[in-house]
Amino acid sequence: MINKLTHLKQTSKQLQRSTIYLLIAFCVSVPHGYSAEINTARQQASTLTGQPLYSATPSESSLEKLSAARLAYEASSTDPDLLVWLGRRTAYTGDFLGAIKVFTKGIELFPNDPRFYRHRGHRYISIREFEQASQSLEIAAKLISGTQNKMEPDGLPNALGIPISSLHGNTWYHLGLAYYLQQDWTNALRTYTNGFNAARNDDNKVSTTHWRYMILRRMGLHAEAEKVLSAISPGMNVIENTNYYNLCLFYKGILSLDALTDGLTDNPGGAAISYGVANWHFVEGNFEEAEKQLDALTSSNSWTSFGFIAAESDLFHRKN
Repeated sequence: MINKLTHLKQTSKQLQRSTIYLLIAFCVSVPHGYSAEINTARQQASTLTGQPLYSATPSESSLEKLSAARLAYEASSTDPDLLVWLGRRTAYTGDFLGAIKVFTKGIELFPNDPRFYRHRGHRYISIREFEQASQSLEIAAKLISGTQNKMEPDGLPNALGIPISSLHGNTWYHLGLAYYLQQDWTNALRTYTNGFNAARNDDNKVSTTHWRYMILRRMGLHAEAEKVLSAISPGMNVIENTNYYNLCLFYKGILSLDALTDGLTDNPGGAAISYGVANWHFVEGNFEEAEKQLDALTSSNSWTSFGFIAAESDLFHRKN
């Protein structure tokens, strides 16, 4: 009898798991590198040179959370918070196109809620639609103007479980990145400066300082780039953005290149450092080394990371 009950419980769990997979059957992606002939319908994006990109297989946990988010929204479809979370959970499974559809629906239902424009802009960056990203994020920037800044809850919490980002900060950060990827340095600097001014903690300061420094170096404003580094010092209370912090310490000459790049891995954090170093070589005039490192970065599997996307954009602009 006990064995039968155990078997029934296991069967029930398997059925629940199968239901979750069926619910997202048309919105999850396949592992990077799979055959385009088999998985064309699940392609999430293309590189700037037209190569197909596929998301990794989503974890069981992310699928369960997506299922829960969908059920919660369906039970209370007039709640914008639940629709935001449905879009975010969709994106966390690797289904960026599906997430964009959810956020677009949110814009139709709640046109004055900046969160939907902000999150949609982020995911337009993921699929390499940079102009659409900046357009969406500019609307978010207008909608947050004059409003109280609020912390955004984390969908993927850091090790301490302490949220570090805000609605205003994330809007400016992603808008700055969208302009950076279009190599619109003036607007990128403007928006990252707004992001720095909206910073609520050291994590926000180091991330925006990193991008402002790189932009100013790209603009040839080397003295101004050194000035923005005055906001960076040893012993800052950085919880999550340690890679950007270490890059800033490297730019200041406090951290060596060997220490910065020791133990780099093929993940978004490693891609951030790899791109920062490649960009540093470029602005220092080491063009051959810069291109070598950009090529290596874009040959990795971290195509969803901002460092990878920035490297891809640099190579594209240099060759076109």
